[in-house]
Amino acid sequence: MKKVSIVISAYNEEGNVAELHKELDKELKNVKNVTFEIIFVDDGSKDGTLKAVEKLQRKDKRVKIVQLKRNFGHEIAMTAGMDYAKGDAVIFMDADLQHPPVYIPRMIKAWQDGAEIVVTKRVDNVATSKFYKFCAKSFYWVLNMLSDTKIPASMPDFRLIDRKYVDFLKGFNEQDRLFRGLLSWIMPNDKVVVIDFVAPERFSGKTKYNFVKSLQLAINSITQFSVRPLHLATYLGIAGGALSMLLAVYVVIERYVRHNPTPGYATIVAAVGLIGAVQLVTLGIIGEYIGKIHMEVKKRPLYLADYIEAKDKEEKTKEKK
Repeated sequence: MKKVSIVISAYNEEGNVAELHKELDKELKNVKNVTFEIIFVDDGSKDGTLKAVEKLQRKDKRVKIVQLKRNFGHEIAMTAGMDYAKGDAVIFMDADLQHPPVYIPRMIKAWQDGAEIVVTKRVDNVATSKFYKFCAKSFYWVLNMLSDTKIPASMPDFRLIDRKYVDFLKGFNEQDRLFRGLLSWIMPNDKVVVIDFVAPERFSGKTKYNFVKSLQLAINSITQFSVRPLHLATYLGIAGGALSMLLAVYVVIERYVRHNPTPGYATIVAAVGLIGAVQLVTLGIIGEYIGKIHMEVKKRPLYLADYIEAKDKEEKTKEKK
């Protein structure tokens, strides 16, 4: 009998995990000829998330716990859950109930019918404003313009991946990672099954992604999958040099051809400001890539975690290298 692992990333989701488990249990009863393990990844929560999951584990032996020693971030939490998953397929989802469990039977049915990757597409999110949706669309437009790997918009990490691709993903050891980008790199999106869904409001708590974290995710996403920003830096330098030359030609014409010398301060300030801005942007782009190289060459472990199973309460400490 096939086995499916459900990996749930949770950071300060004390008020959500019990309701999520309740919804999962209801939906999984409708799936035949499949066994399940439910892996909650506690990403260094500071509230009672771990205790809430341990309470669920005492009632349901399918529940496993990966307790990260600190907050390593959503992508690393997904990686840790994937490393411990033993299923023939792995479903990734968040603990805030914005990835509705009701769609899981359809995902498994598509997998049983031969699909190796099943992704979801968020057609609407009732909890977000029009401004946020506009910013999200703008982000994906910029990302795909600058990236060599096209990442479709509105496709969150709520997805099913066959064991073949799970094992392949485990070979990646990048410190900064974007799962949806790695999957797009592995397999073209026209060869996956897509399930549309509407994301409801969070059952409890507030979103952990503020503007700063979203901006950092955007920068990491672009620099992970493309060197085009480096080309852009070169183009900015060329454009800045060209504008400076045109400005110099204009000043010479005004002085010696039209005999209409202009005050020098404004010209100097404009030229210095333009060149300085181009240099700062260029150095910033180069710095982003150098920073990533600096972190990658250290070869630090991705995470440190305890793995807790209900059947024997055995804890295993694992360091992912």
